[in-house]
Amino acid sequence: MERTASFNDTNNTLSSQPSLASVPSLNSHSHLFNASTTSHTCLATLKPHASSYTSSLALAGKFLYAGSSDREIRSWNHTIFLSEQHLQNTNLITAGTGAVKSIVVHSDKLFTAHQDHKIRVWRITTQDHDQQKFTRVATLPTLGDRVTKILIPKNHVQIRRHKKCTWVHHVDTVSSLALSHDGTLLYSVSWDRTLKIWRTKDFACLESVRNAHDDAINAVAVSGDGHVYTGSTDKRIRVWRKREGEKKHSVVETLEKHRSGINALALSSDGCVLYSGACDRSILVWEKGENWKLVVVGALRGHTKSILCLGVVRDLVCSGSEDKTVRIWRGIEREYSCLAVLEGHRSPIKSLTATLDHSDHPSQLSLLVYSGSLDSDVKVWQQDFDHGDI
Repeated sequence: MERTASFNDTNNTLSSQPSLASVPSLNSHSHLFNASTTSHTCLATLKPHASSYTSSLALAGKFLYAGSSDREIRSWNHTIFLSEQHLQNTNLITAGTGAVKSIVVHSDKLFTAHQDHKIRVWRITTQDHDQQKFTRVATLPTLGDRVTKILIPKNHVQIRRHKKCTWVHHVDTVSSLALSHDGTLLYSVSWDRTLKIWRTKDFACLESVRNAHDDAINAVAVSGDGHVYTGSTDKRIRVWRKREGEKKHSVVETLEKHRSGINALALSSDGCVLYSGACDRSILVWEKGENWKLVVVGALRGHTKSILCLGVVRDLVCSGSEDKTVRIWRGIEREYSCLAVLEGHRSPIKSLTATLDHSDHPSQLSLLVYSGSLDSDVKVWQQDFDHGDI
């Protein structure tokens, strides 16, 4: 299967499409706070990967993890102020072929999604001086899963005209990963149009939803109440749930407001608001309404090209775009303001992650944003707030 999503990893081209005229803008023209109480700066510009760009970023505890477009995974202590000299001591592993598309961490396990159709699981051992040792404990699907499925004909599915494969295999790039809130389940989506659910205890594939979308799936997010959200190049978001008494996930909603391929999804901390970013240059804001059905309440506008990545920290939304900028948004009661436009990258923003920090001054909070671009740089941004503003 060929991918037809908006971003082409081979030639680094993207295609933006018009914004959504039918969806009202939530951007506030009257600021919700005193702009003088916030400021932002670029703390550092890093090059964690010598000959490639950063394709995925994740924070877990005091460590930042970065996956590259050329099979590298690095980690380092982000609480120590970063410098190029400090990067020489990062922890490095290489695996598979092609890009590391997604990274999630649970307890002492690191899960990585790869362009070579595999998911890899690593045990993390943190040693003195912030060094981490990674030991590969599984490649999904596991050998045991493959062996038990291959002998039974009903476990085989047609993937091409003259080729079959067991249902536990992804047969194209694994594009995104998400963990259940208790860490017992791992969800993966792929350009092969499937959604798979894995048990993290023994790495068994519990379920595979074939043809979950009509085109490549680019993003997955999971809420605390068990709803699973998938976003696809087919312009749709699907909401999945395992209903009481059922063994498999099924679609409970299909959301169709975007006019172009969906690249990123993010959930508010309480799971009641979903943010979706697409090639139509808008971030749609979905809220749970009657019967807990999601309703689009508006759009965040300001980016001039495709939205490629999203992150949420408390009531702050971070967005990275093909237009080479990161925007920070804050919303209160459906009224949003763009707090900052972070400029400095020379190419589209492919990945980002963020966290709040209050170590420098007890009366002040800082939002730390890490952004990875096709220009091979990872930039570290700091947005400061007075404690009462957030």
